[in-house]
Amino acid sequence: MDASNTLHVYPRSEGRRRKSAMLLLAIWSMVILLHLLSIGPWVILGLTTLMGIHALRMLLSTPGDPLAPASPAQLSLDSNPAESPQPPTQWPFVSLVVSAKDEEAVLPVLVKKLCAIDYPLDRYELWVVDDNSSDRTPLILADLATQYSQLRWMRRAAGSTGGKSGALNQILPRMKGEFIGVFDADAQVETDLIYSVLPHFANPSVGAVQVRKVIANANINFWTRGQAAEMILDSFLHERRNITGGIGELRGNGQFVRRTALERCGQWNEETITDDLDLTFRLHLDQWDIASVLFPTVQEEGVTRTIGLWHQRNRWAEGGYQRYLDYWPLLITNRLKFRKTFDLGMFWLLQYVVPTAIIPDTLASIWLGQAPILLPLSSLTMSLSFVGMFAGLNRIRRHQKEPIALDLSGLGQMLFQSALGTLYMAHWFVVIASVTARMAIRPKRFNWVKTLHVGQSDPSVS
Repeated sequence: MDASNTLHVYPRSEGRRRKSAMLLLAIWSMVILLHLLSIGPWVILGLTTLMGIHALRMLLSTPGDPLAPASPAQLSLDSNPAESPQPPTQWPFVSLVVSAKDEEAVLPVLVKKLCAIDYPLDRYELWVVDDNSSDRTPLILADLATQYSQLRWMRRAAGSTGGKSGALNQILPRMKGEFIGVFDADAQVETDLIYSVLPHFANPSVGAVQVRKVIANANINFWTRGQAAEMILDSFLHERRNITGGIGELRGNGQFVRRTALERCGQWNEETITDDLDLTFRLHLDQWDIASVLFPTVQEEGVTRTIGLWHQRNRWAEGGYQRYLDYWPLLITNRLKFRKTFDLGMFWLLQYVVPTAIIPDTLASIWLGQAPILLPLSSLTMSLSFVGMFAGLNRIRRHQKEPIALDLSGLGQMLFQSALGTLYMAHWFVVIASVTARMAIRPKRFNWVKTLHVGQSDPSVS
């Protein structure tokens, strides 16, 4: 990439309600039309076959990351610091950043973990942006700054806009890093994180790297176990989508971004509620790739209550949907090139269109006395979830490094976890259908509900 050829990819965020309404009307009309046409079932069967072939191609692809570093020496960094031919003063400078609001319960553990990373102290920094917290967050940060030389922090003024994206954009000019790692306040990381991530950037086409997320409190209840299995499925699909030339995605917590790529894309979008999903599109539209790291992982707290999960997933679903509405003029011009465009189209269909279309499909089926016409596509969605989850769990079991307490001791346990995870994933049908309808009908009024972080016990942190 030629970093001097700056290309800012700005979204068209205006008129989201109108675009949502038009798209919802189009989906409903198309489903009803397919019910009325004699070729309707054949159209769905053909589409399911095409999607099934792509899904099978992903599942059968050879494991391994095609975005693996071509030569770590290009970064003046060897994966083993003891064998590096370059002195530490020539290793890349890395900035780690956290946007925190009312996070007194988790900040001490977060700072301790990020300041204990095995990397030269004069080659990385940690910034924590206090987004005008009303609890003891600023007092805790002031105290921690006296204990850790890498820690720097800033408090945003009351009334600051842009949410997390605004906080990150505000602190970006003060960060010195060539590569920027973004974390949530409840993150817990391993000491070799930076050494494991940076070599991927030796590939000049890689604009970002996503570290695999795991749920630290997986064994609390059905919801946390489901989230743990979901994260494994998510990372498995990302790896396979990359292998087959598709779209790798960012997941917020544990994402590393090349600074030049970020600046070319216009930094973080302050008109979205999911900065990571939006940045994913910006990077790919600017011809960057997103690599993934299987180990080490970044741990985070899973949501333990139904209402909390509902609010979180509604925010994720709305942010994911917004980016299609904002960037569609660029997407339909094949700016992503064929393989990425096809992959994105398949997952848009399975993630958003099918759940949205289930309502008119069900109503038309009852009215006309016919079987649901979308049954093949919805079955493909659930089958891909189950098979991908099982394959991902099996991959984790082989490595025997998983830091969470999922029982993967045998075939029966993996089948059980896959079935439980697939049942859990069905909640997305309800979330997506609700979000797409709400965005089309109600005026823009999304009330962001903060995910509660209670913190994990760590006796070494006072």
